[in-house]
Amino acid sequence: MLFSRYLIPTLKETPADAVVPSHILMLRAGMIRRLAAGIYTYLPLGLRTIKKIEAIIREEMNRAGALELLMPAVQPAEIWQESGRWGYYGPELLRFQDRKGGDFCLGPTHEEVITQIARNEISSYRDLPMNLYQIQTKFRDEIRPRFGLMRGREFIMKDAYSFDLDEDGARESYRKMYDAYTRIFQRCGLQFKAVEAGTGAIGGSVSHEFQVLAGSGEDAILACSACDYAANREKAECMGETEAAEEPEGLETAEGSPSASSHPDPPREEIAAVDTPDVKTIEELSAFLRVDPKNICKTLVYLADAHPVAVMLRGDHEISETKLADVLHCDELLLADEATIQKATGAPVGFAGPVGLKKKMPVFADYALKGFSGGVAGANEKDKHFIHVYADRDFPEEIAYRDLRLAEEGEPCPRCGNGTYESYRGIEVGQVFYLGTKYSERMNASVLDENGKPRVLVMGCYGIGVGRTMAAAIEQNHDEHGIIWPFSIAPFPLIICPVGSEARVEEVS
Repeated sequence: MLFSRYLIPTLKETPADAVVPSHILMLRAGMIRRLAAGIYTYLPLGLRTIKKIEAIIREEMNRAGALELLMPAVQPAEIWQESGRWGYYGPELLRFQDRKGGDFCLGPTHEEVITQIARNEISSYRDLPMNLYQIQTKFRDEIRPRFGLMRGREFIMKDAYSFDLDEDGARESYRKMYDAYTRIFQRCGLQFKAVEAGTGAIGGSVSHEFQVLAGSGEDAILACSACDYAANREKAECMGETEAAEEPEGLETAEGSPSASSHPDPPREEIAAVDTPDVKTIEELSAFLRVDPKNICKTLVYLADAHPVAVMLRGDHEISETKLADVLHCDELLLADEATIQKATGAPVGFAGPVGLKKKMPVFADYALKGFSGGVAGANEKDKHFIHVYADRDFPEEIAYRDLRLAEEGEPCPRCGNGTYESYRGIEVGQVFYLGTKYSERMNASVLDENGKPRVLVMGCYGIGVGRTMAAAIEQNHDEHGIIWPFSIAPFPLIICPVGSEARVEEVS
């Protein structure tokens, strides 16, 4: 192939909307072009790398025993209604009607379609295990598409789905896909970590993300310095029940007089309400009462599948909504609106607290609050907070303690107890999910076992972002001169430039 006959429309200047290296370099190298927000054309040079990544994926998926098929991109609403996701998935699901008024969507994923195939085409335990995969275009209507192929609306994805008779078989299928993904990203020449992760809109109980390590990554990863444990920060475990809040240091009231909690072994003072006019945030409350945020109990109200739930944690900690959703086993989790908070707590936003919360609302607290002693909490009354609050005395009896907060760099590893968390940035290029019977039970996908009795199929699903893998490779492999491709996915591994002749680009095996 002559270079002069190839379509490589390079750019001298960096496009104004390009920020991260992969987006800049792919545009300047003539690999992609923007059609609309989050929607790109793969030009011939970029498509060559896409095809090489796809070839590696196919080889490893076939090696693991998976079978390739191709499902429609357009999906009817009926199957999404069966699974319960039509009303839950949210605005990322692009919905439309055909000329007859039927409801459809552009598929962001294919759990419903593949489950329908399984219930219609797999009837006996003898057909199992079964793993079916495709490489196909998906569409998710991201509210803020950015960073080129890293967060687009239309993207190429490999998605696979496994079906087994029981949990043991399903976990073996999960392990095979985990191993296949490890080989795929190794062959693509990437430095990556497989980390425990939340399941999000896909659902299920167990998941790992494959994260390419890069400073421009959107995801925060915590990994132990002494063992193999690593997790997305939203999922990373904290020390659990043994963790307790530190004793308050120098807690002062609004009038400035030191609290008795500054004493090494203080007597318990009676809980007392103090005026905190229009003081709503932790930062404002900390400054107003001159108290460290770790000695403040903050109370959040969420709607879990439309039911109010109170969640408490230390003022210096952040909530992990991923952990909270896992604890509540809910499909939809939203921060409650002002009206719901007022109705549930009797106070406006900023003044909710654990003392005297209505019994009909479940109350959860992070483990770090078990040792909460002599601190501050909302009084469930406008412009009021309590001081001298003790967890064992003043918190509701029905409270349930769980790991609900975001872990931090430097904290001890809860798995081995020997190392501490180190922080990384990562680009998610693949994710594997143990789904269990989430879809098969709702959509009545079952087979007959060896005794002729129906058994609900146990499922897993497994995705790889093909275009995102290309972008992640560039984020990890570039310098001031441009892209440094891993050999296995380079568009052209060899360019021959004869002196005095036309340059040629050649493919070598």
